Amino acid sequence: MTARNDNGRLFPLAYGALCVMALASGAEAAPEKGAKASPATPSQAGLPNTKVDAASLARWIDAEIQKALDAEKVPASPLADDAEFVRRVSLDITGIVPTADEAAAFIDDPDPAKRAKLIDRLLASPAYGRHMADLWVGWLLPRTSETRLVRHEPMVRFLEENFNKNKPWNEFVTEIITASGPQDENPAVTFFLFNDTVDKVTDNVARHFLGIQLQCAQCHNHPFTGWQQTEYWGMAAFFMKVQRQDNRNKALRNGAVPGVAENLSGRAGRRNNLPESAKIVPAKFLQGEEPKLNPNEPFRPVLARWLTSPQNPFFARAMVNRLWHQFFGRGLVNPVDDMHAENQPSHPALLEGLAEQFARDFDVKDLIRAICNSQAYQRTSRPLPENVDDTSLFSHMAIKALSPEQLYDSLVRVVGTATEQRGNRVRSNTTVRGNQSPREVFAAFFRVEETEPTEYTAGIPQALRLMNAPMLNNTAAALASLVKSDDPNAVIERLYLATVSRRPRAEELTRLAAYVHNAGNRQQAYGDILWALLNSSEFALNH
Repeated sequence: MTARNDNGRLFPLAYGALCVMALASGAEAAPEKGAKASPATPSQAGLPNTKVDAASLARWIDAEIQKALDAEKVPASPLADDAEFVRRVSLDITGIVPTADEAAAFIDDPDPAKRAKLIDRLLASPAYGRHMADLWVGWLLPRTSETRLVRHEPMVRFLEENFNKNKPWNEFVTEIITASGPQDENPAVTFFLFNDTVDKVTDNVARHFLGIQLQCAQCHNHPFTGWQQTEYWGMAAFFMKVQRQDNRNKALRNGAVPGVAENLSGRAGRRNNLPESAKIVPAKFLQGEEPKLNPNEPFRPVLARWLTSPQNPFFARAMVNRLWHQFFGRGLVNPVDDMHAENQPSHPALLEGLAEQFARDFDVKDLIRAICNSQAYQRTSRPLPENVDDTSLFSHMAIKALSPEQLYDSLVRVVGTATEQRGNRVRSNTTVRGNQSPREVFAAFFRVEETEPTEYTAGIPQALRLMNAPMLNNTAAALASLVKSDDPNAVIERLYLATVSRRPRAEELTRLAAYVHNAGNRQQAYGDILWALLNSSEFALNH
């Protein structure tokens, strides 16, 4: 069954309206069936009591993964080929597909160390910090009707700069937790402007820096996780004195610079914005001690010292689990932000060992380097018949949907827009819909809901939006840079490299070369091929 878009191109109504013309055949996701957890027990399993280099840590990761596979008698899929790897690692570290030249150069490079070198180059790229900022802005700054007019750009820049500088994670989080002052002088206060009540900030801190769903205990003792209501409000007490330095509604109307301060008068903040379930209890570390606090001094620095300590039982484990989730599509504990005694990790020793290593210096790039250099990360997403049902042993790579930002930036990399390009990120010179850039409008439309990375939630509206998007249907500029040969085979190869980072298979090349030969207008035929590739499932997925 076929239909026409408003440019007259034919496309089949199949593959969820994404696999257009069946040009690209991406790997298929494995069925969602449970796999048994690893029988490993928490231990360092041979890791020394000192910091080890990324290559050694990668080998230890593989040894731990292999133990679980052997115990369950599940074989591992082979390593991904160079084309699959270069696209995956580029998207995972920098949030954007490689260019045609970058993909071809990597695939053709005979250097056996080229994968490790590529990982280092990507981590050194400014696009790394921008991609990490995209992720963390989404987690730390909840977009609601109440916060829609609060400026988020200062936090984007703060996150981007600090991820690129590789600021140790404990220092990074301390700056956020203790932020005070006006937003234009201290962009980290943006976190409190978006989480502007005691319960909201407590929920967010617990979820993203401790890896737990503490909000479940706000109103009552949680029957499953064991979190107590007094534990919730003991953590919330550290934020009771945080206040805005301005009238929120007046600031939004008049354009005044908002800010945050901690009341040092000895009195807690206004109680009239607390939920009815609020309990006024002494500040207490989660499952820890009740510190002695001076009511005339800030409380948050005391919390930050405990929260970011190497001895904190939650902090390092939470970040390790979140990074593993980012690169593998699921955490060692899943859901990624619901770590508690009744939700045990699939690989306990692996989680504990990585957390111990990470807590030695809180080096985020080094942990990512170790993960990406592991064979577990570099395996193909194509399952074997014997491991197709595995969803938790990491016998093959999970297929992840591109985030809206990844999709937009990758489309722009291929076809360009009327906006100004700086580095690998597109920054628009104009805004639409108030203060939103075209990138933000695109991301808002394609962000259907918060889901797991392995779940593709876009539907017919998003598919039709792409098919009819001007940037995908006016490809003259893109073709001018991609079509550099009179040989249709060479042009088709370059179109594949620019979009799906691989060369076409023999049958694809034969079919498409015949299509170009029979077309009355070669440029139009090349445009059709490019349009179909950009609308394919292979382009929309990271495998």
